[in-house]
Amino acid sequence: MDVQQPLNAAADWWHAVLAGFVHTGAPVVPGAVLGGIVAAAVVLSIPRATWRWFGLYVTFVHELGHAFAALMTGRYIHGLKIGLDHSGQLVSSGRRGFSATWSGFWGYPAPAVVGAALVWSVTAGWAGAAMSLGALVLLVALVFLRNFTGILVAVASAAVAQALVMLVDPLGVSYVVLALGIALGVGSVRDFLKVAAVHTSRRSQLSSSDAWILSRATGVPSAVWLAGFAVVIAACAAASAWLLWGMLA
Repeated sequence: MDVQQPLNAAADWWHAVLAGFVHTGAPVVPGAVLGGIVAAAVVLSIPRATWRWFGLYVTFVHELGHAFAALMTGRYIHGLKIGLDHSGQLVSSGRRGFSATWSGFWGYPAPAVVGAALVWSVTAGWAGAAMSLGALVLLVALVFLRNFTGILVAVASAAVAQALVMLVDPLGVSYVVLALGIALGVGSVRDFLKVAAVHTSRRSQLSSSDAWILSRATGVPSAVWLAGFAVVIAACAAASAWLLWGMLA
């Protein structure tokens, strides 16, 4: 096998990554097109058939939210796992107190924050950069992944992100990033409603709730943590809606 071939492929990939970091300007989206984008996002994040797979990506973003928050406060990441049942687990170590609480909080809000950031990237003309940066983050996350499902989700997501930058025109990339951002926002709401239900009608599953875990660690009632999740998610939804309104033709 010619050694130069994989080197050329790696070089082409890196050039594609860099090509994503080109400012393209904010698109003006016709109302009908925006309606189609929202519909595509709903199809990804609402029906069980599609949520079964897209939900794995939302779970991945959820766990990356925990991981990023942990790294921000100097915690050490030991591993990250994702289950086909949309469960996730991040194992980290560090000082107790603020760092553990900060890391524990930024799970459920993470998809909403990332979704709003993706919508903003389109309005700012950086949709390609968002895809390239996302692909790099997903590949770096492989260092922390400890099971096959997580590795598969990371590699597949990174491949799709980079293929978009390499093969789709900037306007098409903007539309896809918009759909992904909205779908992540919807997915965040869906997961929040699921964890809220755990505290009301499915209390046998409390041990899986970040709010319950935070309550046990801090003594602050679970309802306060749930309210905190809701505030961040609602703020991101409002910001995304305002940005989308400004893009209409």
